[in-house]
Amino acid sequence: MLDKLFGSNSRVKLLKLFFLHPSERFYIREIARHLDLQLNSVFRELNNLEEIGLLLAEAGPESEEELPIEQIEPDAITKKKAPKDKEIKKQERKYYKVNPDFIFFNEIKALIVKSQMLYEKDFTDSLKKVGDIKLLVLTGIFVNSFDSPVDLLLVGDCNKKKLLKVIDDLEGELVKEINYAVMTEDEFTYRREITDMFLYNILEGEKLVVIDLNNVVS
Repeated sequence: MLDKLFGSNSRVKLLKLFFLHPSERFYIREIARHLDLQLNSVFRELNNLEEIGLLLAEAGPESEEELPIEQIEPDAITKKKAPKDKEIKKQERKYYKVNPDFIFFNEIKALIVKSQMLYEKDFTDSLKKVGDIKLLVLTGIFVNSFDSPVDLLLVGDCNKKKLLKVIDDLEGELVKEINYAVMTEDEFTYRREITDMFLYNILEGEKLVVIDLNNVVS
């Protein structure tokens, strides 16, 4: 849906990356690797988004020698560098972050969150197939709240391999790591009885209760 709206899959991936990590900054090669996009495509989109004021650019390292070793391309380490376009080379010295003062910041953020919620239905349907789930609570990123200790709480017996596959697929879609907790019914009951703070913060915070077979969450 967002691809059709914005006309570019690369642009949608970039928007999700920046709006789901509003306090973080990224450099061009990091973005290309993280989103599995061509460097030239990222270069064009970053220029477009910076030009309209949606992204802010900050000075970064002046040379590859100043970058951590894991941030240097393998061919740079072996000194077999391919010729680089001067403009891309110049842009590699910049870090980018979303501009919270952009005039349409809240509107775009709302679109990203709503598209995330639409995708959520398919995600929860997939989760229901990973095992015998008694309780499934979505919080954190799913309700646009960043105070929760996790994004997902699952109580019951599940196939860990299937669960990891569902989580991995969602992380790829959202371009963001999903923090989750899995508990057995006995562990959940015990933690609730002793008012475990980890569990308390999840259940008392903003949340979406998708499955609650035993009516344990009000």
